[in-house]
Amino acid sequence: MRAIILSGGSSNLRGAGGTLLKLVVLVLFALVLCAPLVSADAGADQPGAVGADYILGPGDILDISAWQNPALAKLVTVLPDGKISFPLIGEVMAGGKTVAQLKGELEEKIIRYVPDPTLSVIVHQVNSMMVYVIGKVNQPGRHLLNANINVLQVLAMAGGFNPFANRGKVKIFRQQGGDTVIFPFDYDEVADGKKLDTNITLKRGDVIVVP
Repeated sequence: MRAIILSGGSSNLRGAGGTLLKLVVLVLFALVLCAPLVSADAGADQPGAVGADYILGPGDILDISAWQNPALAKLVTVLPDGKISFPLIGEVMAGGKTVAQLKGELEEKIIRYVPDPTLSVIVHQVNSMMVYVIGKVNQPGRHLLNANINVLQVLAMAGGFNPFANRGKVKIFRQQGGDTVIFPFDYDEVADGKKLDTNITLKRGDVIVVP
């Protein structure tokens, strides 16, 4: 698989239709693989469903509490700038850190007020794991995830291709630093068991374009 890195500009995407058989295969992927996914409107209200290595992002809701200190139990939301606010400590940067890293930092900051603190940090609601599907699919839009998924799975969540889609020219756009990286994806080849390495695991903020 080869990724294309762009520093700017745009590409002209074109497409045409496909076969009924491949659409049926995509629907089967939807039935089998979309169980761990949560739609954008539903939210992922599953306390403790993610591990300590989950990387926090804006919109995530955290349940933070201190053992035997109910005054320090609070639901906090990671703000768009990545920060949270917690009693005694004030503002702390949470975005981009794992749950374990944030827990350790909070314990270090609060120790001056609470001797031997034992904090619990639980992701109460996952709201930041968003990917976007645009173009010739049946249900374009954003999709909120609570598990690692790949391109096939998110296309299934988007309801599959419409009859005018060019399934061989799908592209995944990803921001990495100041650059845009483009990953090509040919659905027909992957469905035939070829170029399976192009069925990449998606990351927060990825945009899938179906021409």
